[in-house]
Amino acid sequence: MQLRRGDVLDGAMAILDEFGLADLTMRRLATSLGVQPGALYWHFPNKQTLLGAVVDKILEGLDTPSDTDRWDEAYSELAHRLRAALLAHRDGAELVSATFASRMTSSKVREHFVAAGTDYGLSREHAELAAYALLYYVLGHTVDEQSRAQMEELGALTRAPISPDSPEVIGGESDENLLAGDPTVRFQFGLDLFIDGIRARLASPHSALHTS
Repeated sequence: MQLRRGDVLDGAMAILDEFGLADLTMRRLATSLGVQPGALYWHFPNKQTLLGAVVDKILEGLDTPSDTDRWDEAYSELAHRLRAALLAHRDGAELVSATFASRMTSSKVREHFVAAGTDYGLSREHAELAAYALLYYVLGHTVDEQSRAQMEELGALTRAPISPDSPEVIGGESDENLLAGDPTVRFQFGLDLFIDGIRARLASPHSALHTS
């Protein structure tokens, strides 16, 4: 049976989801597909282009821009869709972050963040900056979220007991316990801070964020 590009991509996704990014090597992928490593290079000239294609597949559901008529809802929707796409795959945030840095993805997710700003009054320059800030907030938060989840899965997290009289305890609950709470709540809190900041800038009559 002839090896197709889609077969290679599906095999790479399967290894990523089961074993993680560190185990996604060309040799392991070739073995899993029952071919020699050289056969993969007919479809992907190097590992970087393969990873770029994997990221494009992870983010393919984000190629549709938000259709809401509110800029704050557009930012929130896009951010939550991105986080969900990253969480759907083991090491998804780490892989996407690295691939964005190397410019090996064709995903339009950043452009959708930019459009969410320019469509509702931000200058192009500041919409670009806001898009980068929000994109890397989502990536950074989700990298930490996935790393922590994997450490908990392996039993690698240990927590020292905290005395009830410790100054670290707030309202009867420690900072550590607060941080160990629902990651979606933490994500939404940070996202709300971002959106509130943009809203405050837009409301200012002297703001430089407005389209000139």
